[in-house]
Amino acid sequence: MSDISFDSTRRHVLGLGCERGTPPAEMLALAGEALKVAGIGGSELAAVASVESRGQEAAILAVAVHFAVPAVFFDALRLEQETPRLKNPSAVVFARVGCHGVAESAALAAIGADAELVLGKIKSTHSTAAIARIGLQKA
Repeated sequence: MSDISFDSTRRHVLGLGCERGTPPAEMLALAGEALKVAGIGGSELAAVASVESRGQEAAILAVAVHFAVPAVFFDALRLEQETPRLKNPSAVVFARVGCHGVAESAALAAIGADAELVLGKIKSTHSTAAIARIGLQKA
């Protein structure tokens, strides 16, 4: 598990993936849609997570700032370890990034073994989002 603070309210991680140069407004809109579909509020997020190669992407950093949570990043090898738990593994993403998914994998990796996906990957034109939460027994 990473150094994210979880509590009884902040139990979710928003995993994000994007093409380089994705407009922050697009990713913010997708993040809002993901939260709405999952039925959770922004105050329930503990972090946003993505692949290390997107650590300086303005769109991802804007989402973290918007929700006042840390942004955490993982290398592709760590994200690839989450492949058995993905709802939407992608050979295309593997060919480009080196892991079978970014948004779902990053959300799961940020929490660790106690993570469960509550929203599989959704897409906008240039970005993806997914949400994981820490298991109920661990909150």
